[in-house]
Amino acid sequence: MIEQTIKVDRMEHIISVFGSFDRNLRIIETELGVKVLDRDDMIHICGEAEDVMLAEKAINGLLTLAAKGENIDSQNVRYIIKLVKEGRETQIGELAGDVICITAKGKPIKPKTLGQKEYCDAIAKNTITLGIGPAGTGKTYLAVAAAVAAFRAEEINRIILTRPAVEAGERLGFLPGDLQSKVDPYLRPLYDALFDMLGPDTYQKFLEKGNIEVAPLAYMRGRTLDDSFIILDEAQNTSREQMKMFLTRIGFGSKVVITGDITQIDLPEDKVSGLKVAMKVLDGIEDIAICKLSGADVVRHRLVQKIIEAYEVYDKKNPLEPSKPPVKKQFKRK
Repeated sequence: MIEQTIKVDRMEHIISVFGSFDRNLRIIETELGVKVLDRDDMIHICGEAEDVMLAEKAINGLLTLAAKGENIDSQNVRYIIKLVKEGRETQIGELAGDVICITAKGKPIKPKTLGQKEYCDAIAKNTITLGIGPAGTGKTYLAVAAAVAAFRAEEINRIILTRPAVEAGERLGFLPGDLQSKVDPYLRPLYDALFDMLGPDTYQKFLEKGNIEVAPLAYMRGRTLDDSFIILDEAQNTSREQMKMFLTRIGFGSKVVITGDITQIDLPEDKVSGLKVAMKVLDGIEDIAICKLSGADVVRHRLVQKIIEAYEVYDKKNPLEPSKPPVKKQFKRK
């Protein structure tokens, strides 16, 4: 057992790192097997040598973020502990990134992981960005935030959000209402992100003026989209032909973000995902970025990350065999 001390210049940084009712502190102690105490302007860490070393690096990283005005929550703490265990503590300072957008309620939107930061930087620097990763990595939400920021800065005139209306267990024809009512459930995640950024009243105003368009992918055919920020969501469910059609809609002054999760393809077994093909075809082309997010970038409930990891392990142990096409029976005429 050893003890290590960290001197802290400002008491509010200790309060920020430890969290409300010392919740963040309890996570550090549980995850790293150490005991942490604060006395005056000193933080004392007790435990086995290796555990104390990791805890010291994690706490110093959290203090760095606190000094830069970052809000520290349990998600930050767990992610920084993960970085420290991987020997990437020098990258912690990069998490204090610039705000992408402010929501209608005044909440700043910024990347929370290194993968998300790389994704946001790619969107800013490239005309076309592909964001591939599991659920909860912020692919769609961050893309909408970037679109709203570009619209507010008058860099573009329109925000166009689209996704393929691919059926996942239910048939469109069985849903009540007209065509728009039938496709609205597929577009709901895009509506939710826009409502959060703009507020329902502002969203409705821009929708009526034509500054915002939310539509199924099929509505993009035959159009040329100039001065627009276009987001194609759930792109893993596009066909090869649909993806090519979408990519050739891009006009002058436009920016495109394509998001998807290649582990959740709802296409028929005989159809190839357009996103998978695009990742191969577009790789290496200038002004096109392909960002791959992982389970480490999940910013939902921590169980989501564990669920994704569990499925990855299961899929490696139980690879799915390609299904055989049904054998057609031939009947002889009598």
